Amino acid sequence: MQTIRVNLESRRYQIAIAAGLMDAAGAHIRGAVGDKARNAVIVSNPTVHKLYGLRLERSLKRAGFTTHKILAGDGEKFKTIRSTELLYTFLIERRIERGDLILALGGGVMGDLAGFAAATYLRGIKLIQIPTTLLAQIDSSIGGKTGVNHRLGKNLIGSFHQPALVLIDPEALITLPARELRSGLFEAIKYGVIKDKKLFDRIGANIVALKSADIAELTPLIISSCRIKAEVVEKDERESGLRRILNFGHTVGHALEAITSYRRFLHGEAVGYGMRAASRVAELMGLFDPENRKAVDDVISSVGSLPDTRNLASRDIIAVMKRDKKVEAGKLAFVLPVDVGRVVIRSDVPPAIVRKALTDTLA
Repeated sequence: MQTIRVNLESRRYQIAIAAGLMDAAGAHIRGAVGDKARNAVIVSNPTVHKLYGLRLERSLKRAGFTTHKILAGDGEKFKTIRSTELLYTFLIERRIERGDLILALGGGVMGDLAGFAAATYLRGIKLIQIPTTLLAQIDSSIGGKTGVNHRLGKNLIGSFHQPALVLIDPEALITLPARELRSGLFEAIKYGVIKDKKLFDRIGANIVALKSADIAELTPLIISSCRIKAEVVEKDERESGLRRILNFGHTVGHALEAITSYRRFLHGEAVGYGMRAASRVAELMGLFDPENRKAVDDVISSVGSLPDTRNLASRDIIAVMKRDKKVEAGKLAFVLPVDVGRVVIRSDVPPAIVRKALTDTLA
C-alpha cells in the first residue's frame, strides 16, 4: 500500500492507495477516526452502491460501525442545495451525532455533496472520501474543497472541509465506463502541464494502456497526481496563492459546464477544452511556445473526442466566466502555461485574446 500524508496546520490525514482496499476499508477508517464513532453514513449513487456498497458495509460492520446509506442522483445536475437538504433530513432523522462520520462513495459529485453536508451538519462532522472514478481519485477527493452548484455557476456555494482519510482502490476503475475514465485522464494531463513534465510525457507515451484501464499503468499515475495535489494543498490550503495553479483549464471549463446546465460535459471533458483555451491564450500572449501548445493539444486529442461545442457562443461563455468565484476586482484570473511543467497566474489577459482563444478552441 502506498501512503501519502497531507500535513496541514489544522489537521493531518492520509491518502491510502492499494488494490483491494475496499474490503479493508473499515479497519483503516476505524484507525483514522478512533473508537468513539458509532454511525457511518454512506452517501453514494445507485450504480456505484450496487458495485461496491455491500462490500463497504460489511467492512464497516466488521470494524464496529452501524451503517446507514442514502443514494443521490448521479451527475452534476444533482449537486444542488436541494440534494443537500435531503441529506440533512436523512442525518437528522437518524440522529447522527458530531462524533459520527459521513463516507463519500463514488465520483466527484458524491465527494462534493457529501463533503459539503459533512462541513455544515452540526457545524462539521468527520468525512471519509472513497473515490471510485479516476478524476475523484487523483483530484477532487483530496484537499478539502466541497460544494454544490447554482444554475448561474459551478461550485459557487461551498466550504473547505478536509477529510479524515482518503481511501483509493485502483481496482474500482475496472468497472468505470470508458468515457468516465477518459474524463479523469484529461484531469491528469493538468497535473503534467502545471507541475510535472515527466508525468505529461508518460501519459502521452502510455495512453493506450491508460485508456484500457491497465491498473499497473494507472496506479503510478494516481500516486503521482495525488503527491502533486498533496504538496500544493499543504502549502496553500485555502487557495490564497499557489493552490490556484490547480485551476488550469477550469476557468473556461466551469463556464462550459454551467452554460450547458451540467448536462453535456463530464468535468474532465470541460477541463480538456479549458486547457486548450488557456494554452492558446498563453501562445497568443507570447508566453507559450507554439510547439508546446501543439503538444498539449495532441495529448488531449489522444485521450479521445470531446463533446460538440458548435452551438456555443464565445460571448455567452465569457459572460458566465465573469461570475466565476476566481474573479478578483472584476478581473478574470487565468492559469497559463509558460512551459510543460510550469505555469503562471495572470489577470491581465486582454479581452480580445480571450475571445480569439475561445473562438479557436471551440472551432
